[in-house]
Amino acid sequence: MTYIAYLDEFGHIGSYIARNDPRHNDSPVFGLAGLVLPIGQVRNFGTWFYQRKCELLKFEIEQAKAHPAVWEKKGSALYTVRNVATYQELRRFTNRLFNKIETLGGFVFYVGQCKKDPPAAHDANALYRHILKEAIKRIDQHCDLDCNPGEKFLLALDEHDQRSALVTQAAIAMYGVDQRRCLVEPPFQLESHRYQTMQAADWIAGLIGRLGAYWKAASDYPENEIFATYFAARLHQCAVRSGIRD
Repeated sequence: MTYIAYLDEFGHIGSYIARNDPRHNDSPVFGLAGLVLPIGQVRNFGTWFYQRKCELLKFEIEQAKAHPAVWEKKGSALYTVRNVATYQELRRFTNRLFNKIETLGGFVFYVGQCKKDPPAAHDANALYRHILKEAIKRIDQHCDLDCNPGEKFLLALDEHDQRSALVTQAAIAMYGVDQRRCLVEPPFQLESHRYQTMQAADWIAGLIGRLGAYWKAASDYPENEIFATYFAARLHQCAVRSGIRD
């Protein structure tokens, strides 16, 4: 069997000092998050997610006057404190999403870093490459060590302006000293508005971004406790080899 991992960014790539800092205040964490599915279940999941998206966001889609197949709502805009507190439908959908991924033989995945370097020492591109390398390592270890027999995987990322550097980093991980043998090819980059699977990854990343900010800087983001209350336990059940480092 071959998996496809769909990953998108969560948090913010820039440096962070504190939420009340006038410049460096976006998020204390950065990482990649999404879902990993058996390749034979990708179409099944894409159809299911499309149908649920149309139900959940029917009013917004109609207002946009766009075909829902190419309409997207960003996860950071969906998973807000107000939306989670107000809309039971969103809370119910999120648990259904995790259930569906597991039912199809997939899992949720996220890996990130708490940002502690001072702004002068912060290298955003190096941070992204580091997180990508760590994501490849962890998914590769799952395929190699946790699956019997071992499995392979493909990796799909949202479009990024550092595409060349990221593909190079992945190729080095595959063929260099790391020898990540389960990754079939360097990552593909997808336009998220055209792929339901990538939109699902973006929604998961939006949720992980809220949770990560609370986990790593609870005093700065006390309102984000609501995400931990409703979703953290179920997330931990369906996530594989995931975490956000200090």
